[in-house]
Amino acid sequence: MEASIESSLEITQPITVPESNGAVVRLVDVTKTYQMGPITVEALRGLSLDFLQGQYITIMGPSGCGKSTMLNVLGCLDRPTSGQYFLGPEDVSQLEDDELSTIRGKRIGFVFQSYNLIAQLNVVENIEVPLYYQGHGEEECRDRAIELAKLVGLGQRLDHRPYELSGGQQQRVAIARALSNDPYILLADEPTGNLDTASGEEILHIFDELHQQGKTLILVTHEEEVAERSWRVIRLRDGQVERDETTKV
Repeated sequence: MEASIESSLEITQPITVPESNGAVVRLVDVTKTYQMGPITVEALRGLSLDFLQGQYITIMGPSGCGKSTMLNVLGCLDRPTSGQYFLGPEDVSQLEDDELSTIRGKRIGFVFQSYNLIAQLNVVENIEVPLYYQGHGEEECRDRAIELAKLVGLGQRLDHRPYELSGGQQQRVAIARALSNDPYILLADEPTGNLDTASGEEILHIFDELHQQGKTLILVTHEEEVAERSWRVIRLRDGQVERDETTKV
């Protein structure tokens, strides 16, 4: 059984985004096509969506529906073929690679199904990595990483390396790392997909607390029980929005 969370999460208040409708993310008629030899694949076909500050959103749909492509666009890992993507007040849809890298580092947090931790680094060091890339000093990086490790229940495992941690503990490290830059949005790709039921429940509890603290969460999942915890569920099919449902008031 995973250790319980040691204290309530107290994350820095979200950045205020100067958008009249409160949207921290806005997709406007976004398309994404891939050329595979003579075949053109339409992964996204005219998506227009607003994600509001503080929403907890899950994206669902069958394999090949465009979930991963949408997440890559939202995470500035890929550009739309056409359309606009506003992250906060800025249209980031056609930025150059180095500009997109800067945006990713400063405004976006990622949590992956496979954790993507660096095997040679311990818990604190893994959390510190994004902070170093942003030019923060060594002491500041260490203090922030220790704070976040404690907040996700790993205060007694600061010196442990990934192979010494359970899957649930590794995912906690990944969440802490994703929060280190106080991102506009937190993106998670099947964050409980590799976990047992108990560990998955604990990770979802952390997301619940982050939502209560005002963080904007966007999760890709195929699990209905995960989606049920969110505020809004977007179901994709064939690169388009099939349903967009608010599940909680």
